[in-house]
Amino acid sequence: MVGRDHDPARLAALPILGAHGEVPLGDVAEVVRGRQKATAAVRYQGRPAVMLALTKQAGANTLELVERVNDYVADRNRFRDRTGIDLVVIDDQTEVTRNALDVMQTNALLGLALVLLVTWLFLGSRIALLTTIGIPFILAGTFWILSTAGQTLNVSVLLGVVISLGMLVDDAVVVVEAIYYRLQRGAAALPATLAALREVAAPVTTAVFTTMAAFLPLMLLPGILGDFMRVIPLVVTIALGLSLVEAYWMLPAHILGAGIDFQRPTPLHARRVRALHWIRVRYTRLLVRAMRWPKSILLTLAITFAAALAAALGGAVKLDFFASDPIRLFYVNIEMPADTPLDITLEKVLEVERKVRTGVRPGEVRETLAYAGQMFTETAPSFGDHYGQVLVSLNPRSEGLREVDAMIEGLRARIEATPGPLKLSFLRRASGPPTDRPIQIKVRGDETAGIRRAVADLKSIMRRDPAIRDITDDDSRGQMALSARIDHDAARRAGIDPGELARTLALLVDGEIVARMQHRGEELELRVRAKPRRLDTPLALGEFTLPLADGGPIPLKELLEFDAAPSLGNIRHYNFRRTITVEADLDKTRTDTVAANAAILAEWEKIRPRYPGIDLDFTGELDDIQESIDAILVLSLFGVGLMYLILGTQFRSYFQPLMILTTVPMAFTGVVAGLLITDNPLSLFTLYGVVALAGIAVNAAIVLISAANARLEQGMSVLHATVYAARRRVIPILITSLTTIAGLFSLATGLGGRSLLWGPVATAIVWGLLVSTLLTLFVIPLLYRLSMDSRLAGRHKVPDPGEISGPGTL
Repeated sequence: MVGRDHDPARLAALPILGAHGEVPLGDVAEVVRGRQKATAAVRYQGRPAVMLALTKQAGANTLELVERVNDYVADRNRFRDRTGIDLVVIDDQTEVTRNALDVMQTNALLGLALVLLVTWLFLGSRIALLTTIGIPFILAGTFWILSTAGQTLNVSVLLGVVISLGMLVDDAVVVVEAIYYRLQRGAAALPATLAALREVAAPVTTAVFTTMAAFLPLMLLPGILGDFMRVIPLVVTIALGLSLVEAYWMLPAHILGAGIDFQRPTPLHARRVRALHWIRVRYTRLLVRAMRWPKSILLTLAITFAAALAAALGGAVKLDFFASDPIRLFYVNIEMPADTPLDITLEKVLEVERKVRTGVRPGEVRETLAYAGQMFTETAPSFGDHYGQVLVSLNPRSEGLREVDAMIEGLRARIEATPGPLKLSFLRRASGPPTDRPIQIKVRGDETAGIRRAVADLKSIMRRDPAIRDITDDDSRGQMALSARIDHDAARRAGIDPGELARTLALLVDGEIVARMQHRGEELELRVRAKPRRLDTPLALGEFTLPLADGGPIPLKELLEFDAAPSLGNIRHYNFRRTITVEADLDKTRTDTVAANAAILAEWEKIRPRYPGIDLDFTGELDDIQESIDAILVLSLFGVGLMYLILGTQFRSYFQPLMILTTVPMAFTGVVAGLLITDNPLSLFTLYGVVALAGIAVNAAIVLISAANARLEQGMSVLHATVYAARRRVIPILITSLTTIAGLFSLATGLGGRSLLWGPVATAIVWGLLVSTLLTLFVIPLLYRLSMDSRLAGRHKVPDPGEISGPGTL
């Protein structure tokens, strides 16, 4: 089409009609090919650069993707001498993923080794091997089902594996211990196996189902915590279901095929038998003594639980609801005055980058990148010539290198002393949820000026709290703007069309795009505008003249009303009202998110009367916390209800399930004690572990009460049934509890690598199960005897515990 050509010379040669005939376009206009004004500038080691941020698609393999990117970079850099372009990977967040996977894999292997050790100590090498050999089968089946369901192998899946690792052998341990017990007493392998399965099948199945009932509701957890951890209960449930198959079918076949015979025991086995007998005797004697003081023991238990509850609610336990491992990366955010040109902003960003470089220790920083024109945040990026940011990528954690928070605090005074910027702040990232900052307050109103005054007072309140740092807001004053309004009466009298007047003004300022075309993959725009000229003031634009019909000129200022004033940089709305969002980070060694937000709200209430049209909306991490806590409480009650239904079906009783569920507050007592001893914070992940623990802690009580009921049906008195059932079940209870603890011990203590994200979950289960098991061995028999005495007083003579002089035999 005529006029559409990428060559400026050909366009300049096109004829146009003038007052004295045709003239070339180039005689009256300057035709040049240029580039649009840059909206962003990037510098790497002081050199111009282009920044590309890569984000993987959902379901993509992160490690494989980054490996392909690194391969591409290495391949292209082979030609840097010819292209002059060097590709550099500034930051690689898969190091966090690799580290997390290494931690989980190491802890899983250590957990498996400890599980094997525990089973060997109690059952011997051959039976221990037969018990734990089923774990690879269970895990293979679990991974196959997860793959079929579209899940990928990630840190959350591995956490589910670590949690379930010790539990996978629990049902097998109870089955094999029952077989082992009969083989020791001379029974043949097949009758011993069948008799053992008949004895333990019901309580073992119930125990597995109650554990599933505690985990499964957690799949309904909403919000970001639910999205992050939803796969964990799925992994545990699938693995536990497969463990029943292994315990009821594969394990008995292995026992029969192994031909285990205790007729000629080895010296080590003989010592093991004596040790287990000693444990039974000592436990039975302690239990008989304890049953003489029922009121004192129950009162002590109630006081202990109350103390644990008071410690959790009263601040004795540290609170960090979203405790997580920091990513080895942070940003320095720079916001200049709104009318700052891009090149000036870039100079200031480079100055801050130099301060970062000189303020860190050797070996700490991997790369830095400086850019102006945009600023990434945890919510939405900000764009504009006055925004800038320094990305600081750190080397992987190793001995001698500071943590991210320590580095930021070491740089803070130096960076904040930089003159020029309106706002300077640090932005740190953490693995796992949430995506928002601990303090995020939306200040809502109808007038921007009033909102800004309220924001200023709110930030003043926050600055008085030493735990609050890096206070920012998303308000931007905007640049000076020249607004023009057409005087329609003057335009009509001058005979000038208002539309032409508006078009002329546009041609003077920004021009008009009259054509678009593609050339060698580039999109070209043909823009027509008046030749730029220097204006002493914005109002000088009004001196430009337009021709009238009689040939005379008329200046624009007689046809337009000009007004120069600051513009609004951003006009954000939340729930239909203008909003400025104030955000801040928190030093969680001094306070927690809930307490900090509550303190801000309390101070705001004192000045609220000054701002009758302003209201605050507390969102961010506080929203995630409240949503998660509410959901966890509801889902835990739902899980306990499911457990009660399962237990009621098994025991055909309304009271005995309640007796079993008393192990839940016992477990909570252990969790609080563990947090106090290990100095771990109480987080939402810990509460998640507590809910999961509820289904694990009841297992010991299930097998104990099931054995007592069986002996009661055989005609024993309540006391004898209680004591003999406890004596019979103490070893399998210890084995199952210790295997679960062993599976999580490494993760809880950090033997295979510490994790603030996953460590509290393991700590909650380990300490809760340890304390609840010890209390269950004494409190549940005591409760059983007291409850059944009152129900069966007429059926049997009720002996005094003193009548039982020794442990007896079964």
